[in-house]
Amino acid sequence: MRTGQGSSPRRQPAREPAARTYPRALPIVPVRARGMTIEGADGRRYLDCLSGAGALALGHNHPVVLEAIRKVLDSGAPLNALDLATPVKDAFVTELFRTLPPGLADRARVRFCGPSATDALRTARELVSAATGPTGLVGGDAMTTRLAYPQDCSDLFEAVPGTGIRAEAAARTGACAARLPSGVIVEPVQGEDGVIPAPDAWLRRVRQLTADRSVPLIADETQTGVGRTGTFWAVQHSGVTPDVMILSEAVGGSLPLAVVVYRDDLDPGELAAPTGAFRGNQLAMAAGTATLAHVREHRLAERAAALGARMLRQLRLLSDEFDGVADVRGRGLMLGVELKNPASAVNERSTDELQAPEPRTPEPQTPEPPTDDSDADELAAVVQRECLRRGLIVGLAGRHANVVRLLPPLTVTDEQADAVLDRLTDAIRAASRAASRSEVSTPVQRTRRGRREQRTQRGQQGPAARHEP
Repeated sequence: MRTGQGSSPRRQPAREPAARTYPRALPIVPVRARGMTIEGADGRRYLDCLSGAGALALGHNHPVVLEAIRKVLDSGAPLNALDLATPVKDAFVTELFRTLPPGLADRARVRFCGPSATDALRTARELVSAATGPTGLVGGDAMTTRLAYPQDCSDLFEAVPGTGIRAEAAARTGACAARLPSGVIVEPVQGEDGVIPAPDAWLRRVRQLTADRSVPLIADETQTGVGRTGTFWAVQHSGVTPDVMILSEAVGGSLPLAVVVYRDDLDPGELAAPTGAFRGNQLAMAAGTATLAHVREHRLAERAAALGARMLRQLRLLSDEFDGVADVRGRGLMLGVELKNPASAVNERSTDELQAPEPRTPEPQTPEPPTDDSDADELAAVVQRECLRRGLIVGLAGRHANVVRLLPPLTVTDEQADAVLDRLTDAIRAASRAASRSEVSTPVQRTRRGRREQRTQRGQQGPAARHEP
């Protein structure tokens, strides 16, 4: 068994695609895990602040999750029941509805789909298109046009396709009303873009704009749900009640599960197409029920709010000590530390920009593209490696992969939180020292520096000197 474990990293490149995100940055072979702790094949232990990209609300192998899974296995119940009614499914839906925002819970429907967030997004898009007409969709992920703070809310209805007339004005006059979008997707906190919380006022403005035009508002709670941000669902910070919610990751209690919750008047009826063969995953539903109930009964969302606020205050002190820390932000236990090139005075996103008041001009305001701080991603990668050396697993996010993302489980103890802060601070200190010494550079830095020097030399020497040796 030891031989197999040791051979796993060596065999992986020959068996899997080159696009292996985590193994490149985290060259470990996990063999055991409990709570926030992962043990590698080499016997080293790590504090896991990645939490399965947020899917492990209760950490690894929580007793209530394992008990729920064993109960289903021992019962002899079918493990996949498609969309048939089962006791396990009924318990999951009952517990899920118990946690929903009040304005949605009393008239909610739930649709099970394939187990990924992409499946749920596709299902939500088809749902609102069937209800309002296939006129388009604003927001979401790479499949759609993203609507994200600090984008001006008026951009929602800025262009009527094919006419150039503002849809907001058209809605007032009754012209081209059918060309409004079918739905609007927002993330209360953008995760992959670098842990960017949307201000409550901005979300309320989006809700008002969509409600006035009978356009469904879809809240993507894939990463923010199940207590992660300090409320059970992140939209509850703003008091907004969406028409549709996309739920995945933590809702399955560490197992693959995705559902779409929506207002009953959007129900497509019997014409709805099937949504995947694995929509009846009984183990995931049992694990999800146990997780939802445990988070609710033990008030872990409130715990995440309090502990997250303390961690955020301490993390913000890093910007006073290190020039390479550009910003610290987040909500609850969804935190991000943005890094920049210490030698650069340019910051990709300043705190002032992220917390700026909404533009008052009626014209759409598109945020300025972030500055390409070419060394910030390298600094973040060094911080990630230094964290790993100190027994801390963190992820990276942001358009330039320059945001260190912390997603500890909701069960993290005060002592573990302190250890995370200490190890991260020490890692940033080590990375900053390395960055400040010109003779110390990573292979990537040397390669980029060499290429820049070559381009400069070729430009100075003319075309004859541009042939590579």
